[in-house]
Amino acid sequence: MKRPAQVLLLVLSGLGLLHASLFSDLCLRYVKEGVRPLLIASGALLLVLGLAAAAFDGRRADGRHAHDQAHEGHERVHEGHEHEYGGHGHDHSAAPRIAWLLFLPALSLLFFAPAALGAYTASRAGDQSAVVREQKRFDPLPATSPLPMTLTDFTARVQQDRERGIKGRDVRMTGFVTPGRQGGGWYLTRIIFTCCAADSQSVKVRMYGTAALPANTWVSVTGTWHPRGALGTRSAEAALDVRLATRITQPVNAYTDDLPLTPS
Repeated sequence: MKRPAQVLLLVLSGLGLLHASLFSDLCLRYVKEGVRPLLIASGALLLVLGLAAAAFDGRRADGRHAHDQAHEGHERVHEGHEHEYGGHGHDHSAAPRIAWLLFLPALSLLFFAPAALGAYTASRAGDQSAVVREQKRFDPLPATSPLPMTLTDFTARVQQDRERGIKGRDVRMTGFVTPGRQGGGWYLTRIIFTCCAADSQSVKVRMYGTAALPANTWVSVTGTWHPRGALGTRSAEAALDVRLATRITQPVNAYTDDLPLTPS
């Protein structure tokens, strides 16, 4: 890879990172919001380095024209000596041809954004949800009806709250549709990033009483706990009898399981 191509790669990589993190929300498909400032700083640094290298190379090229002519004559003499003494004049400073593949991720950030994680990723985990953190004490639920809840909070209440505060309560949750593997049905799902897409986990709640919408459709559902198992114990299923399911646009905080549930 020649020097101009290396400079171009720096510039394209910087522009790609800035496009994904500063001028759009594409980066939030792959990393948490807290990582965004680091991506912006990295993109700006790569762009500055690329532009600085281009400017430096331009100035150096203007002052080297006469020197290069003399240097060419010296190289001819040098090549003659290498041939005489069994040497060789191959240039080992160039990067291997496979280095050109580095342009693919740089260009993809600008022109082609890989698909966000969704139902396919969640379905690979089977019908089991991510492990919900053990809680010994739960605060009383507010009287709001329907009660906005995250999928994680709902699951914890169903399986761990000995006071059974969720019994008979109308709750509203938001997520995307993941078709069930066994016995049909579907799950309301959220994918949660600890840091980035590589460490993602899914949390799922089984839906009853309504037909599944297409996979990856974002919906807001309202209903009550589906009575299966002993409420407040691990035998209870994290499931909802759906009374109302409404299509929504994908929330800004799609890769968390936090409130608010929908974009402001």
